[in-house]
Amino acid sequence: MARPLARLMAATLFSLLAGCAAPMPSPSAPPPVRAPHACLLPSQQRMLVAELFFGRGIHGGGRVSNAEWANFLATVITPNFPDGLTVFDGYGQSRSPATGIIGRSPRVKIVLIAVKRSPDLPSRFAAVIDGYKRRFRQRSVGIITRDACAAF
Repeated sequence: MARPLARLMAATLFSLLAGCAAPMPSPSAPPPVRAPHACLLPSQQRMLVAELFFGRGIHGGGRVSNAEWANFLATVITPNFPDGLTVFDGYGQSRSPATGIIGRSPRVKIVLIAVKRSPDLPSRFAAVIDGYKRRFRQRSVGIITRDACAAF
């Protein structure tokens, strides 16, 4: 008599535990979307942070002067990001995909922008990047983006 009762209890326990198990995701299913983490301080809000890297050597010779850089900052970058940004001086190097030669840039400008996400954000960044490449014959402008919390 004890044996049938033990089997009944084991079957009941198994069925209860089986209901708690999460189904295995199929290999083709997209990963679950996680909610963004909460910001640490109440005054912070979710923003996109972008770092842009502008080389100042001009393809074919020459350098982007301080006056040319200041003009580009005032006429292209600032109108696209009027709420604020920070500019740093830096040193950079990169390998040419065509020749494999490592080029060095002792006068790189790094622009740090924290901005609220909006539908027009990709086109604003593209206007800055494409404008610089065209104006100063640049192969590329580096950009790194990440989500962050910020308060100003």
